[in-house]
Amino acid sequence: MQTDDRRAAELEELGLTNYEARVYLALIRRDVYTAAEVAREARVPRQRVYDVLDGLTRRQLAVLHPGRVAGYSAVAPEIAMDRLVEQQRRSLSRLERLSGDLARELLPTWNSGRTHTDPLDYVEVLRDRETINERFAKLQQEAEREILTFTRPPYFGDPDENEAGVDATARVAAGGGTVRSLYTPEALEDAGMREHIRRFQQAGEDARVAGELPLKLVIVDGSLVLCDMPDPVAGTGATTSLVIRHPSLAETLRLAFQSVWDSARPIPEVEAEQALAAEAD
Repeated sequence: MQTDDRRAAELEELGLTNYEARVYLALIRRDVYTAAEVAREARVPRQRVYDVLDGLTRRQLAVLHPGRVAGYSAVAPEIAMDRLVEQQRRSLSRLERLSGDLARELLPTWNSGRTHTDPLDYVEVLRDRETINERFAKLQQEAEREILTFTRPPYFGDPDENEAGVDATARVAAGGGTVRSLYTPEALEDAGMREHIRRFQQAGEDARVAGELPLKLVIVDGSLVLCDMPDPVAGTGATTSLVIRHPSLAETLRLAFQSVWDSARPIPEVEAEQALAAEAD
């Protein structure tokens, strides 16, 4: 039984249906079968066996013997297999012609689609915080010569776990590039953020403190910008971030960054003021 199942499966690979395979395997067991006899032998429903036998006859894999009760016999296996393979070759040849014609028909449409551009395809809109953090990390990793950052809460990613940012800072700085970050004063009041700033400075970041920063902003290599856009309607905590690949916009924001940078203060100076204020309290 297992042998018959294997043989039937192999005949199916050659193009027969399961019923056709089972009926052919039954027919080769003796010279002639009636339809009823082969249905029992092949375990095929009697109401289906006539269609199956007709199909095998048309494909020249079985021979009909007319008479008062029609009989059927199998074509010799070596001949039947050759015919099945030839049928497969003809089918494959037809498919090759069809696929070639279809490819040529579809190619103009495909080429036309390649020339279509979305007027805003240089803008990515990110709303999920995890996605925003992952995109920020990727931007740092892709930076080659410059990373400029407005850093303010809530921060992109976890400051305690931004190893990718530290590595990117060290790589860009070691290559002669520029890594600058502006922080707000409250960053120096948080022990975790002070450690974060220290690690980035050791890696090569140049850091200053600005009195106020309007939003979080990253400018990479003078061509790509990541900024958050707080939702003025939804209120605190609701934000959308944009990734914009646009050199002209990036250059404009670099000028804005430089203006704030020039008026910002060194971190040791701000820390000294905060320490004095704490002592006075």
